[in-house]
Amino acid sequence: MSTITYADFEKIEIHTGRIIRVEDFPKARKPAYKLWIDFGELGVKKSSAQITQRYSKEDLRDRLIVAVTNFPPRQIADFRSEVLVLGVVLDDQQVVLLQPDQTVPPGQRIL
Repeated sequence: MSTITYADFEKIEIHTGRIIRVEDFPKARKPAYKLWIDFGELGVKKSSAQITQRYSKEDLRDRLIVAVTNFPPRQIADFRSEVLVLGVVLDDQQVVLLQPDQTVPPGQRIL
């Protein structure tokens, strides 16, 4: 693993968001959901997330998450994913979402 400076880390914009809409994503190569996430003043951003094994659509609605918001968008099939939702990848490749342990407003910066 390479070492970075704190200045490098500060370039990564990580914010809290609240999932406001979830749809199945049948055109994705691996099972995934389409997410619409409210980031407060940053607006609503879209993301594709491979989290179908651990989460139902109902589990995800209104959930607070943490995401990188300044990566370039990626085209995934017919969907433009604008942010990277962060999670812990387990040995079986399932993902457990990262989230604040208290309710915080969407759009707050993570440091």
